[in-house]
This record gives sequence, C-alpha cells and structure tokens, in this order.
Amino acid sequence: MIGVLLMSFGTAATLDDVPAYLASVRGGGPAPDELVAEFQRRFARVGGSPLTRITRDQAVALETLLNGATGAGYLVRVGMRHAQPFISKGMRELAEAGVDRVVAVILSPQYSDVIMGGYLRAIATAREGLGDDIDVRVVRAWYDVDDFLDGLAGRLVAALQRAGPDDLPVLFTAHSLPRSVADGEPGYIQQLFDTATAVAERAHLPHERWQFAYQSAGHTREPWLAPDIKDLLPDLRARGHRTVVVAPVQFLSDHLEVLYDIDVAAREEAEGLGMKLVRTDMLNCDPALIRALATAVKREIPVPLGEAGVAR
Repeated sequence: MIGVLLMSFGTAATLDDVPAYLASVRGGGPAPDELVAEFQRRFARVGGSPLTRITRDQAVALETLLNGATGAGYLVRVGMRHAQPFISKGMRELAEAGVDRVVAVILSPQYSDVIMGGYLRAIATAREGLGDDIDVRVVRAWYDVDDFLDGLAGRLVAALQRAGPDDLPVLFTAHSLPRSVADGEPGYIQQLFDTATAVAERAHLPHERWQFAYQSAGHTREPWLAPDIKDLLPDLRARGHRTVVVAPVQFLSDHLEVLYDIDVAAREEAEGLGMKLVRTDMLNCDPALIRALATAVKREIPVPLGEAGVAR
C-alpha cells in the first residue's frame, strides 16, 4: 500500500488557538500581545480559516481518484506544520496502516529546499521511531502540471467574465518573502513568474495586461519582496482602470491570506481609490487540482500496471 501525505502550513482552529499557532510559526517563542490581537481580529473578521477542512476534503478526493474503481491501494492523510493535525500525526497514521511507501506532497506547487525546509525537517522528525522500512519521498516542484495550470486559467477566465470589460488589468500574486531569503532562491522566484506566464498564456491574456505582485508580507522589520499588491493599485487607478482582477498563483485553498489579505485588506485599498477588486476563486477541491495532485504523486512513484489498478 502506498501512503500519501498532503502537507500544508496549518491554521488556528479557533480564536483561542491563535497564540499557540503564532508561537509555532515563530519557532516556539510567544508572539507579542499586539500581534496575537491583530491575528484574532483578522480571524474574527473572516469567520475563521477553512484551510484544515479543505485540506481534508482534498485528501478524500485524491484518495478516491488514485484508487479509482479498484479499491484499496493508496491511503491519503493530512499533516500540518503549525497546527493539528500535525505532520507527525499524519505520518504515524500511515505507518500504523501498514504502508511501505509514502509520498509527501507540499500544497504549494512551487518548491525550494530552503523555503520548504520546515516541511522537510518535520518529515525527518516524524520518521523517527517509525522504523527504516518505510520509503518516504517528498514531491518537489509540481507547478508545471497541466491540470494545475489549466485549473488556474479556468478560474481566471471566469473571473474576467464576471468582472466585465475586456481590457481589465490582472495582478498575479504569491506570498511575499524576506528579501534576504528570496535573494538566495532565484529559482523559486522564477517558478512563480513561470506559473503566472503559463496561466496568462492559457487564458489568452496579453502580457501588457498583467503584472506580478506579492502579498501577505510578514510582521518584521526586515524588507520583504515588492511590489506589494496594494502598491500597484494607485498607478492602475491613475491609468483609468476602475476594476482590477487579482489571481493568486501559489495558494490552492481559501484561507486567511486570501480571505483577509485580499478580500478585506486589498479590497478596502481598492475601494478607497474608487476601484472594484475581483478575485479569482481558489481551486480548493476542483477536479483539475485533484488530478494535478495525482499526477505529482505518480511522477514520484510510478506504479506498474496491476498494482492499485494504475498504469505506469
């Protein structure tokens, strides 16, 4: 049996869980009271984050697709870096179920050993005590999978149709990074741009109509990658645009960085300029994303014909 572990950043389940969640994100140290209060305010404003629920739903859909009509062969579980269910719990569940191979998939299609290092360390820690007879592999970049890119392009086309005029500007976004980290990871940054370019091409969006921007910069004093999405809105308004479409190309699910940072904070910035902000729907459990995840898994461990009913 092959185990699959879907790994995500995690989220606080309730407002009371925010301090522990932020402490985990910060490496174990308690977050300042003002930061805890601000995150609690954001969580309350959007009614909490559905990330864990969506990730569980993605796991169910992926297991169903991988197994098809043939029955057991793959077992899919969920593991979070900074909240329950932790990566260690997901790994333990797979080991107890008797899997001999595990494919761990980070739910971020672009990859860097440094930026995703926390997942690698969590996997290494989770393996301790589980024995050496389980082959664990971590999927690296899978942003180039056609189903993933087609899914994003479909969401973009739908958003453009909802928004109205044919010449609307589009801002592709990804989570910002500290400049000191990004400078050492040019390949990762290129993956983000390559994703945006591929989605624009599939959506037949001319290059002059889109720009790349960052969002959700951290609460630290060091410089983070720019331009931030909010930095580009004034210029778009000055050029006569009254509507802008925002299309995240790194996030897969609705969560705080989407529901608050875009839908609340960026939208309020746009409205203050007399603009309307339209966001593409997240993929969540879209069949295209589930097919892309299945492709990423099979690329890591091709399964011969007859095993789990899946052809190599």
